[in-house]
Amino acid sequence: MSRINRTRHPLLLGLTLTMILLAPIVAAAVSTKAFAQTQVTINGAGSTFVFPLMDTWRVQYNKVHSDVSLNYQSIGSGGGIKQLFSKTVDFGASDAPLSASQTSSAPAQVVHIPESIGSVAVVYNIPEIPTGGLKLTGQVLGNIFLGNITKWDDPQIKSLNPDLSLPSRNIVTVHRSEGSGTTFIWTSYLAKHNSNWNTQIGKGTQVQWPVGIGATGSEGVANTLKGTPYSIGYVELNYALNNKMATAALQNPSGKFVQPTLDSTKAAVAAASGNLPAGDQSWSSVSMLDSSDPNAYPIASFTYILVYKDLSNDPNLDQGKAQALVSFLSWMVTDGQNFSSSLSYVPLPDSVVSHDLDTLKSLTYKGNSLATAVPEFPLTTTCVVAISIAAIVGITVYRRHSAGQYSHWL
Repeated sequence: MSRINRTRHPLLLGLTLTMILLAPIVAAAVSTKAFAQTQVTINGAGSTFVFPLMDTWRVQYNKVHSDVSLNYQSIGSGGGIKQLFSKTVDFGASDAPLSASQTSSAPAQVVHIPESIGSVAVVYNIPEIPTGGLKLTGQVLGNIFLGNITKWDDPQIKSLNPDLSLPSRNIVTVHRSEGSGTTFIWTSYLAKHNSNWNTQIGKGTQVQWPVGIGATGSEGVANTLKGTPYSIGYVELNYALNNKMATAALQNPSGKFVQPTLDSTKAAVAAASGNLPAGDQSWSSVSMLDSSDPNAYPIASFTYILVYKDLSNDPNLDQGKAQALVSFLSWMVTDGQNFSSSLSYVPLPDSVVSHDLDTLKSLTYKGNSLATAVPEFPLTTTCVVAISIAAIVGITVYRRHSAGQYSHWL
């Protein structure tokens, strides 16, 4: 009977350690689902930039949480903020942070949760020039959108593109017609580089465009550009790539002309993500324009989820639905990031994920914390780490047993 104590066998010990290490994770998973016993619909609205990713999140989250559905309206950042403030949706999505005036006019305190990263691409439709062939600067782009440069063979454009045979055709500019966070990023870039644009037009989600054609949503701008020869406009990188549109290379502060890509956008993120304000503070000064990285594309930005810090300010939420919303947002900024790259978005860096989870832990419902709906770490990563540690310990124990160090166990 000397070998009947099988629970001390080294391999069984490894399995036991695995169970011990995974127990908190299983408990966390159970706790985040325990509240959602009935069907819940989460309503959001805003950014067209994030819509392809949001629609993927809608499908993927429902696969693992069949009792939670997402209804998202892609109406532009300005519309999302308006609906949040009018309390007709549970969250707004914006490519621009709230301005000081928007913050002061909000019916209750709002927090910023970065949930994706992208860049604004300059896209053109010049049949004679393939993608990547055109080089531009912020100064020249400001003059084009002011209507001060009207021909593609203007000397200011030719000086940047001496190797191109530019057509003597009229330039048609295309812009967003509704309130848009993408427009805020775009006009902020123009204002930074063109003093005339800064004094005459300025920056904002909506501005008085001096020339050009307005179109609704990123889809509208992309379709208008594709159907209008010799046009130029701005769309998010994912729309440019998915629609196979020609993109211009922009000069960054290092003097390098850089194409908008996932890698050049990632380079812009690194410098900006290290010192972010708390979720409930002002984000109006957060910018990823003109990164100092020589490989960075100069027009990159976060896109944000906006929610009330105390979710009871949303009359459509009860305690259970508030917890379901927090759980969904937690998944969005952790496991949901796994779907970003394939859709031409840049996944959030770990530092931003951690920052977001801290913000989500600060949310309340009638003053009661909702932190139990927020995981300590991205769940899949934690599982991998726990299993790896258990496996290493089990193998170590087994090897030492084989060497005779633990022979008294058997």
